[in-house]
Amino acid sequence: MEPREIILRAFEGGKPERVPVTLFGGGMWSIKDYGSSFEELGKDPAKMADMCIVEAEKIRSDVIYLGSGYNNFHAAALGEKLGVGIKYREIGAPDLTDHFVHSEEDIDTLDMDDLFRNKVLMNVFEATRIVKKKIGQKYLVTMTCWGPFTLAARFVGEETFMKATFKKPAFVEKMVNFCAELLIHLYEPLVQDGTLECLSIADPTASGDLINPKQMAKFAVPPLKKMSDWAKSKNVYTILHICGNTSDRLEQFIDTGCSTIFFDQKVDIAKAKEVLFGKMSFGGNVAPVHVLLNKTAAEVEAACKEVIDIAGRDGGFILVPGCDIPPTIPYENLKAFHDAAFNWTY
Repeated sequence: MEPREIILRAFEGGKPERVPVTLFGGGMWSIKDYGSSFEELGKDPAKMADMCIVEAEKIRSDVIYLGSGYNNFHAAALGEKLGVGIKYREIGAPDLTDHFVHSEEDIDTLDMDDLFRNKVLMNVFEATRIVKKKIGQKYLVTMTCWGPFTLAARFVGEETFMKATFKKPAFVEKMVNFCAELLIHLYEPLVQDGTLECLSIADPTASGDLINPKQMAKFAVPPLKKMSDWAKSKNVYTILHICGNTSDRLEQFIDTGCSTIFFDQKVDIAKAKEVLFGKMSFGGNVAPVHVLLNKTAAEVEAACKEVIDIAGRDGGFILVPGCDIPPTIPYENLKAFHDAAFNWTY
């Protein structure tokens, strides 16, 4: 079986011939290893595609994440007319220069088609098509985005948005619903032409360390369900990752309708299996800093085997770091991480 087939079988709850394994995102590590930068690759879709292809063969994850690290461009594209731009950093992903939605009325002025007028986003689209054409039969090719709750907070400003969940809930609901529709609008061309068969959604601001289960049920789950329902109608899968400890709301991930949930290292992976097995596939949750960055390759292998032993023996499971990885992780540790899955026999 090819890596793509292996992870899709896991999404369906099955037990493939080996444990599926993938990074989540990995843009910062890959770009640094390739010897380039976000700014340089954002101007050159052929080079961006080459980076993804070269690093895919080196890293050996089952999933290739196009656009990893470029998620803030989705908001920036709609704020460009207002003077909002992108700030590139020496280390880390590009960031927004400002927040620009302050009211429900502001939402009504936004033009979703501005997504397709942004040169960097269109270069990510082109790179995605190139990668799919060249190695999309071997690997599962996806394109990353912020989840609706996180993207909404990017438009508004995180602190203001969090306060609004208490003071202006109607505004928050309208904003997250708009962001779900915006992301569907973003993905639609790549789904329609057959480039994508999987969406990759990171919703870190919906973290268990930031919002409680009631807030998540009200503000974060419904827009995710809107996205996953649309994806299912197109026979497309959805990967979801939410940061922080979400052990107190595991059932809500089933409610999102997503194909799989990748857990933070803070989540009790045994409890996750108890709640989700047979209902939803899940992945986790090797600590990206404490283990992958700071341990030896042998210790990484041992930590991965422990996670698989707890949660991955019965299928429907993917070995994944607890979040995106730092760009300074030694390659030997990434190799040990993947080898632990490649060498596991059910």
